[in-house]
Amino acid sequence: MITHQVAHQGKVLAVFGLLMSAATWGVIWYPYRCLSAEGVTGLTASMLTYVLALLMGLPLYWRDFASVWRHKWVWLVLALSAGVTNTGYVLAVIHGEVMRVALLFYLAPLWTILFSRLMLRERLSITGYWVMGLSMTGAVVMLWHTDGRWPLPNNASEWLGLAAGMGFAFSNVWARKVEQVSLGAKALAIWTGCTLLPILGLLNSGVHPQAMLHYNWTVWGELGAVALAMFAATLLIQNGLARVAANRAIVILLFELVVTALSAWWLAGEMLVGKEWVGAAMIMTASVFSGRLEQS
Repeated sequence: MITHQVAHQGKVLAVFGLLMSAATWGVIWYPYRCLSAEGVTGLTASMLTYVLALLMGLPLYWRDFASVWRHKWVWLVLALSAGVTNTGYVLAVIHGEVMRVALLFYLAPLWTILFSRLMLRERLSITGYWVMGLSMTGAVVMLWHTDGRWPLPNNASEWLGLAAGMGFAFSNVWARKVEQVSLGAKALAIWTGCTLLPILGLLNSGVHPQAMLHYNWTVWGELGAVALAMFAATLLIQNGLARVAANRAIVILLFELVVTALSAWWLAGEMLVGKEWVGAAMIMTASVFSGRLEQS
């Protein structure tokens, strides 16, 4: 009886953790925009927040360095794909229309199916065909141009949101493929990759590191708060996905889109209209059905 109660409480906490993680991702665009307005570029903000998150995680997961070293090459691929995902998403939401970026990111189930077929040799089920068709249809409806142009992303931010979703799908499939890597090592991969990719971008952009010395305490406080949020979100989502069935987790994580829509409307005055809502409904429905792929 006691064991059952403990297990139940663990699942309740896992669900709560997933909701909190989704809510964090739904509002994280705003502090990044605030930092950008204060002169901290997206690449710099992304790099610094994940450096801080990595420093927080090192004392917690130092024992997992053995797993990192044993599987260093597959771990590096995971780190780089996580870096593409997070860096792309951060840059996209700073400069783009938040909800459209988030919806393009949530085409991830479509790419997950394709990557699973290529990397894991998984056969496509009827549900898989439905998810692919509904995702693509939703994207076409949302991106449709009345002047006859191809239904493609409108700008660099939307392309980055789409690429981030592909990176997210690849990361998830790759993480399943390399199950021998410990959960702690995977968390370190996320924080490391999200540090390295912005550094590479900064080296290319010609931004001088000395500029960071001139940030005031308010900026460093904001950076620290975002880093803490990213650190907590990583731990919460890992714990949640380990305890909650995939078909239930994907529905819970869609809470991110609800939070994103509300925060974008309230904080930035951005709102979807007409066909964008129709496309959004299709993409969200496809995401819900994608959770059933684990059972089909």
